[in-house]
Amino acid sequence: MKKFLLNICLFTIITSLIFPNAISGEEVNFHEVRELNLPLFEEDISLERFQPTSEYNFTYPDAVRGIYVSSKTAGSKHFSSLINLIETTDLNTMVIDVKDDYGNLSYKVDNVSPYHSIATNNIPNPKALMETLEQKNIYPIARVVVFKDSMLANQRPDLSFTENGKVWTNNKGEAFVNPFEKEVWDYNIGIAKMAADMGFREIQFDYVRFPEGFEKKDKILEYSTGEYENLNMNNVKKRVEAVSDFVAYAKEQLKEYDVDVSVDIFGYAATIEEAPGIGQNFSRISENVDVISSMIYPSHWSNNYFGIPFPDKDPFRLVDEYAKVENDVLSKLDKAPISRPWIQDFEAPWLYTDGKTKAYGVEEVEAQIRALYKNGINEFLLWNAGNQYTKNVNYLIGNQEE
Repeated sequence: MKKFLLNICLFTIITSLIFPNAISGEEVNFHEVRELNLPLFEEDISLERFQPTSEYNFTYPDAVRGIYVSSKTAGSKHFSSLINLIETTDLNTMVIDVKDDYGNLSYKVDNVSPYHSIATNNIPNPKALMETLEQKNIYPIARVVVFKDSMLANQRPDLSFTENGKVWTNNKGEAFVNPFEKEVWDYNIGIAKMAADMGFREIQFDYVRFPEGFEKKDKILEYSTGEYENLNMNNVKKRVEAVSDFVAYAKEQLKEYDVDVSVDIFGYAATIEEAPGIGQNFSRISENVDVISSMIYPSHWSNNYFGIPFPDKDPFRLVDEYAKVENDVLSKLDKAPISRPWIQDFEAPWLYTDGKTKAYGVEEVEAQIRALYKNGINEFLLWNAGNQYTKNVNYLIGNQEE
């Protein structure tokens, strides 16, 4: 009882020091910076390490074979058909939006939450969702989109990129926030911690990068480089440093939550030393995650990459050639993460001028899977933005243990 009362007292003291308004019931300003002067504890007084408790029981599958599920789908009638897809195939995992491509949170939170203004009702009952996944033995991964974030950019232009005093957007009208700003890091890691508390077993960070083609805009746009301002390196290296540092920081911050950390990354980043505009260095990011998920959709490679005239028309060869490169890069790391690429389950009509789009059906999806298994990559995720997945696919085709 004494130990319990001691812990309560210590918690109260620390809470009042960090969040003095919390005791009085006033709303805490999430963006306010505070200097902390915590008292030193005596050496013989030890606080138990925080251990998250989950009411759900999820076990890592033999190998993750999953699908992407948007938050809107997760809260809709279509969700039941995806449950059925997994139950009737060798799929076993769902990657579900917790923070989407626009910066919206997928579920409602309390009014006092710093994320209240971005919360939607896309997933009306998160608890029921997690209970369903547990009951159906579906492994849950939370997708958190990081630096592509129109919501935060418009709320806080100082954390974004501006041009002529206005928040800059790409040709799709999408805004990004600044990877140099550590306040942005903590904002997203806070959401990741909430997802871990919900019961998700893995946090998958997406858009961990600067906007595409940023090397053509970095002299035009206005933005802060924060603590990276005075580093003795060029802008390309600074971007790589910021993105890599975020990944390492996120991994450290989530250590106590007992979740795996994964990052989505452009596949081509593995084929070059580093992507000059977006700040992605494949090896450095891979060193600080449990899982690396390269987006290797055949439709996203330029013609003649790997010597393939039209990659979208040759999914097996594209994935096969890519896998060889990635395996070589990861083999040089002291501790390589699990490789779990995103593969294509959608069509790309924008690539075809003659109107004869390459259909992506059973043959094309299975070709990618066979190429992965051939190269010893046993995990994969299927992407379809509308969550409409090809039926009758053999997800173990080419697997030695099939």
